[in-house]
Parts: sequence; C-alpha cells; structure tokens
Amino acid sequence: METRVLNLTVAGRSVPTPCDVFGEGPEALLLPALSTISARAEMRSLAEALGSEYRCRIPDWPGFGAHPRTRVPLEPATFHGFLDALLAAGPYALGVAAGHAAGYLVAAARRHPQAFAQLVLVAPTWRGPLPTAMPGRAHWFPRIRRAVEAPILGEALYRINISPPIIGRMMRAHVYADPAGVTPALVRDKHAITRQRNGRFGTAAFVTGGLDPVGSREAFLDLFAGGLPPILVLRPEGAPRRSGTEMDALVGSGRVTGVSVPGALSPHEEHPGAVAAAIRAA
Repeated sequence: METRVLNLTVAGRSVPTPCDVFGEGPEALLLPALSTISARAEMRSLAEALGSEYRCRIPDWPGFGAHPRTRVPLEPATFHGFLDALLAAGPYALGVAAGHAAGYLVAAARRHPQAFAQLVLVAPTWRGPLPTAMPGRAHWFPRIRRAVEAPILGEALYRINISPPIIGRMMRAHVYADPAGVTPALVRDKHAITRQRNGRFGTAAFVTGGLDPVGSREAFLDLFAGGLPPILVLRPEGAPRRSGTEMDALVGSGRVTGVSVPGALSPHEEHPGAVAAAIRAA
C-alpha cells in the first residue's frame, strides 16, 4: 500500500486529501460510505481483494476520515465539487461507492460521461439515519445539527453519542450482519475515527440528512435514467428493512443489475471477498 496526499481545491478551499493506492492494473476509484465512522480504511480489504486486477485508489471524503479534518461547507455541493476535482486526474475502469457515496458517484458519472467504464454500488443509500428513522420529524433535524455544531454543548452531545458502547451497539444493529465480527479492536478503531479534530461536524451533517444527495426516492431513481455506464448494485442480505426497501426499489427499476451479497450496511468491510467476487463476475 502507498498513501498519497492529494491537494484538491474544494468549495474554494485547499483540502489535503489522503488517498491509499493498492494493486496493479486499470484504475479503480473506491469511495467509502459517509457515516460517523467513515474512513478510507473500510475499503482496504476490498482493495486488496481486487488488487491483482485493478490499481485501486481510496480517498477520504472532505470532513471525514481518521485524521484531523479541514473545515469545508458540509453540503451536497461540496461533495459534488470534490468528485469533480478528483476526476480531473483521468478516467477509471471501475468506480465503487458504498452507502451514501452511491448517489454522488452516479451524479459524477452523469457529469463526466467518459470518467468510468463500470459502476458498482455497495449497499447504496440516499437518506440519512434520522430522516430514515423519523421521516415525519424533519423540522427537528436542522435544530439537532446546530446543537451538535455548537462550540461547547455540541462537543458534549457528540462525545455522549459516540462512546465505544454506542458505536458497538450501532455496528451490531445494522453495520455488520454477524455481531461476532464487531470485536473490541474494531470498535476501538472506529472510536478513534470519531475522535479526530472537527469530527462532530461531518457526523451532524450526515445523521440529520444534510448530506443526502437527493430528497426523495423518485429523485434518487431519476439519477439512473439513461446515459450511464453499466451499474451493478450489491444488495446485502442483512440490510435494515427501510434501507433494504430503497435498494430493492432501485433494483426493481430495471436501470441497474442487482446481485445479493452477505452482510448488512458494510458488506465491503465485513465480506470483502464476496463483494470482490461479485464485481469480478459482473
């Protein structure tokens, strides 16, 4: 593995972007999910599994990752601009996106028609945790976000909600299908991600829906309406009910090819071999 730091300009600011590089062959871009525990490390096992066929590049998203984070406006326009800056380096044979990264990757492929030969979406989502769990309480979400972003109160609220026991419970509930895979060492690694400087801002934006690439299922499906490279959707067997329903709606639209894989919301991390095999078979 080689780690480079890309100096990208995003939202008018210089954003140093760590990027891991694995393997040899045609270029592949692997985008980690957006979440409280998001970091490029979650894609490393998949990159290793694909490394004999692809040269895999894994960047951290702005405002996320296991390193001090540059403050940028945490909104969809920033993430679209980030991918535009990232894709300026040239085309990719393969683009892989997990979770919330899916909508951003597809939108980028639409803006840059020659950028990718194939797309793979792993457990794709478009709606953040609070909008998914409480769709009728949207008026509360901006208030919750502002509270977590507040200088003193926000840090206290954030620390309460990202303790190791809470992270472990969250991962066993919907990130990993096999609770035994959520080991103390894994929880410690995930907790370290949350403890990075400025960590609460990305979490506040994601959890409250501030990073949702679209506002409805219809708008999400519209992203896939023609003019795109072949798209494979990997639908985990153990996905939470509401997220799984959205994945099934996408597969049922006929605009993508759907394949079942083991796992919950992070099959690329829990079952990288199965995910890599599904990509090779596409």
